[in-house]
Amino acid sequence: MNEEKNETPIENKVETVASYEEEITPWGFFKDIVKFTFLSLIIVIPIRVFVAQPFLVSGSSMKPTFHDGEYLIVDELSYYFNTPSRGQVVVFKYPYDLSKYFIKRIVGLPGETIDIDNNQITIKNTEHPEGFLLDESYITDKSWGNRKMSITLNKEEYFVMGDNRNASSDSREWGPLDAKFLTGHVLVRLLPLGQAEISPGAIEKFNK
Repeated sequence: MNEEKNETPIENKVETVASYEEEITPWGFFKDIVKFTFLSLIIVIPIRVFVAQPFLVSGSSMKPTFHDGEYLIVDELSYYFNTPSRGQVVVFKYPYDLSKYFIKRIVGLPGETIDIDNNQITIKNTEHPEGFLLDESYITDKSWGNRKMSITLNKEEYFVMGDNRNASSDSREWGPLDAKFLTGHVLVRLLPLGQAEISPGAIEKFNK
């Protein structure tokens, strides 16, 4: 996740030690290895492809929430049953280079109008037709430019931004994110160990 310019998934590695009390012939040992490998693939591949995937953060666009070199596990399953919500930190394929993965926070939801002016974001939707000011208490640098813009999202689009607004390439630059590019939301921060946690960066009841 680089501007993140280069987010490269890390392949899972599994190390297993087996012990046997009975005498094992070379042929029997070989068959056991084949069986074990086959069963491992049956179990691991679906998890790796459909449930969770590891990612390494590269870049500073999500500081102070995430830092360069942090190891994350992304939940790929939830979005098959639930729609993304505002405030979730998501990983997705960069629409203009599908070999790259970005990590951002969801700011705007499908059908909403996003107004940006004077370092503030106003959200307009059916519940708040006059708009409400987005509470971004997680942003440490409140001065991120005087750019003005207004955009209305279609039913499959999300507006995403990095927490480090001055160092983030996001929807302000390349437009809304289509739902089809979403990989999943950040479920676990594994490394560094001192900062390991579940749902890092999540904001409960974040301006729903």
